[in-house]
Order: sequence, then structure tokens, then C-alpha cells
Amino acid sequence: MNSASKKYFGTDGIRGRVGTAPITPDFMLKLGWAAGTVFAKMGNGRNKILIGKDTRISGYMFEAALEAGVTAAGVDINLLGPMPTPAIAYLTRTLRASAGIVISASHNAFEDNGIKFFSGEGSKLPDELEFAIEAQLNQEVSTVSSVSLGKASRITDAAGRYIEFCKSTIGSSLKFNGLKIVVDCAHGSTYHIAPNVFTELGASVKAIGVSPDGLNINAHVGSTSPQHLVDAVLAEKADIGIAFDGDGDRVVMVDNAGNIVDGDEILYVIARDRRRQNIDFGGVVGTSMSNLGLELALDALNVPFVRTSVGDRYVMQEMQSRGWDLGGESSGHIICLDITTTGDGIVAALQALAAIANSEQTLGELRSKMKKLPQSMINVRLTRKASISGNPKIEGAVADVERRLGRKGRVLLRPSGTEPVVRVMVEGEDATEVGNYAKELAEVVSAELAGV
Repeated sequence: MNSASKKYFGTDGIRGRVGTAPITPDFMLKLGWAAGTVFAKMGNGRNKILIGKDTRISGYMFEAALEAGVTAAGVDINLLGPMPTPAIAYLTRTLRASAGIVISASHNAFEDNGIKFFSGEGSKLPDELEFAIEAQLNQEVSTVSSVSLGKASRITDAAGRYIEFCKSTIGSSLKFNGLKIVVDCAHGSTYHIAPNVFTELGASVKAIGVSPDGLNINAHVGSTSPQHLVDAVLAEKADIGIAFDGDGDRVVMVDNAGNIVDGDEILYVIARDRRRQNIDFGGVVGTSMSNLGLELALDALNVPFVRTSVGDRYVMQEMQSRGWDLGGESSGHIICLDITTTGDGIVAALQALAAIANSEQTLGELRSKMKKLPQSMINVRLTRKASISGNPKIEGAVADVERRLGRKGRVLLRPSGTEPVVRVMVEGEDATEVGNYAKELAEVVSAELAGV
């Protein structure tokens, strides 16, 4: 079975608008109880679940609701407070917890929130556990006897533990002395973590986006709004800028000239450094949206590259099935499986900084070795969701454009999973040509599906 047959769990947990079902306090209490009940049946003796959150104001409400539900199921809780999502995955594993719960809506605005689960191994829950939790949600909440109720305690050194882990992911002799870095934490959960990591490694750090008030997470800052970082890098005459999203699992960088370096380019920088050091990482997994320039640049290094559907869950599955260590998305969600169990913005940034130090080149010089191809994306809005497969005119138009592009270009038509939109993307060497092809295909899609 897959996520399509689940009522609540999507490809990245449960997410939505606060106050609209299921993102409500009563549902969170029941979810905590259901998850606690499922995990209590799995272990021997006393079970423990970690709960962490990002900085959005609704996190307090949902933390309390989950705590009540989990303890009612007879499971202990360790409260972590505001912590990056990958930190919760790491601490779940190292503290030998049965599971970790993250209260976060990642890069979304503060009006949204959501829940992610990690297994005791620090990875996303397998389908069978998500189905088991959903099945338990159909039952009436019951409370174990008072003597068996769970207890809640706070891990006061959680931030310090994770900072030390991050620092340990690069060579102990590596220092960033003399490097001036602007770090944008999106007023999110890395605000008290990331600046300390880079400072303790010797860099001179200017921190921005580090004043969360519960309402400003991701608001015109962070990896989804990198212009703020670009301006700060140029104003500070910094060597590098690093921006995270609200929960710290994505990273985007900026070079000293103010050029944005996205996830595709960061992946290339890391892969190139590993290849230069003869580190065996198998290959790189990207998505259907990864720039063709990444594929061509990796091919020049004799590094295998494959694509999956968009979504870190699919990237992770492909990496695990192939035994590869490196993968990610253009958005900056980068996974280094030989280091940690999930996408981690700080870890990815450190790997890129290590590559810069190892090569004795600037970020700008390294990114220039990968030539990004121009992309043109057009969203064709329909009256309702419709399939594009099996339409001879659409398939013929796509084949014609692909023939004209040859090996140095590609076409992607992707229906949105959440709204009646078909995304038309064309990639190639000439920006004007690419734009014209995208308009041409968008007109065909619109004409063919307008009356469907």
C-alpha cells in the first residue's frame, strides 16, 4: 500500500492550516495517544518518545496536546523544545527512543503546522507503522492506569548535543578561520544552533533571521526567500551566505558575488569533492526537477545519476535501494546517508564548506564548474484535475520538442498532486528557445484539457 490510501499521512507526514482538521488540538491529542499505543506494543519494558518543534506559535499548543496523548498511552516523553527536524532524527537514534515526533510545517508560513515521525533508527516511518497509527485513530481514546502513565521530562542539553554532532561530520583538523559567513536561520529552529556550529569551527559569523516570535518563521527570509541573504552577503562583503528553511532540513547558499547556489549546485560541489578524494559514494539521486546541468556535470566526473519523483521520501528510497550515499532536490533538501539518516541543512552546508577548504577554491569557482541549463516552467491551470497520459496530441507535441532539443535538453509535464494544474517544464541550452518551447507545449496542454 502507499500514501495515496492513507487518510492522514502524506509523503511528508501530516500538514495543513492550524485550526482546520486535522491540524487541531483534539486531533493531536488523539494522534499522540494512537502513536503511543502503537509504539508501546512494540517494545519491551518502558518506551520513550521524543517531541521537538520549530518556532511557530502553534507549536506550544500541539506539544501540550501530543504530550497528553502519549502519556495517556503509558509512554514516557523527552521534550526537546525548538530543534531542527534532522536534530530530532539524530537524537531519537542516540537517545534510544522508540520514536521521534516533529511539530513543524517546514518551509510553510506560520499559519500552517504539521507532524512528522521518525523511527527509532532516525528514519521516516515505514508504511506499516503509519497504517497502524491510522488504524488506532479509529478507536476510542483510553487511558492506562495511573501507575502506568507516562512521564515527561525535558532534555536540557539537546542543542549542545546536536551542535557537537554537526561539528563531528567534518574532519577534526578542518577549521574555517578567516572565512566570513552570513547565516540566515529563517527565524526558525536553527536560530540557536547554526550560528554556533560555524562560529565554533572558526568562522566569523553574521547571523540573521535569528529572532523568532512565533509569527515570522520563513517570512521573507531563509532558503525560500534568499534575496535577503544575497543583500546581506554583499553588504557584509562576506565570503559565503548560508540560508536554512524553518525546520533546518533545507539549505541554499550564496557566493561572494551574490549568486544563489541551489541544491543541485551544492550536490555537485559535494559529489565533486568526494570524487577527488576517491571516496566511494556510489552515485547521486536527484528528482525529475533536478537541472540537466547537474546530470551532465556528474557525467563528466563519471558519477552515476538517476532521477525519482519529487519528494525526499522517493529520493531516500532510491538511495537505499541502490546503496548510494548522496542525493537531494533542487530546493536544497540534501541527504548524506553515510553521515546521517535524513536530509540535514547544516550537515550539507558543512560538507560544501569542507569541499571549498579541500579544493582551496571559492564557492563561486566551484559552482561555475557545473553549467546550469536554462529552465522555463509554465503552470497550466485547468477547471479540474485531468490526466495527460494517453493524449496523442500532447504526446506528439512533447516528442517533437524533445527531438528538436536533442541530448542537451528535456521536457517534463507533471500534474500537481494537490490542485488542477499541469506543470510544463522545458530545459535546454538556449533560454529564448526553451521559453518558446514551453509556451508551445503549454498551449497544446491547455487546448487539449480545457474541456475535460
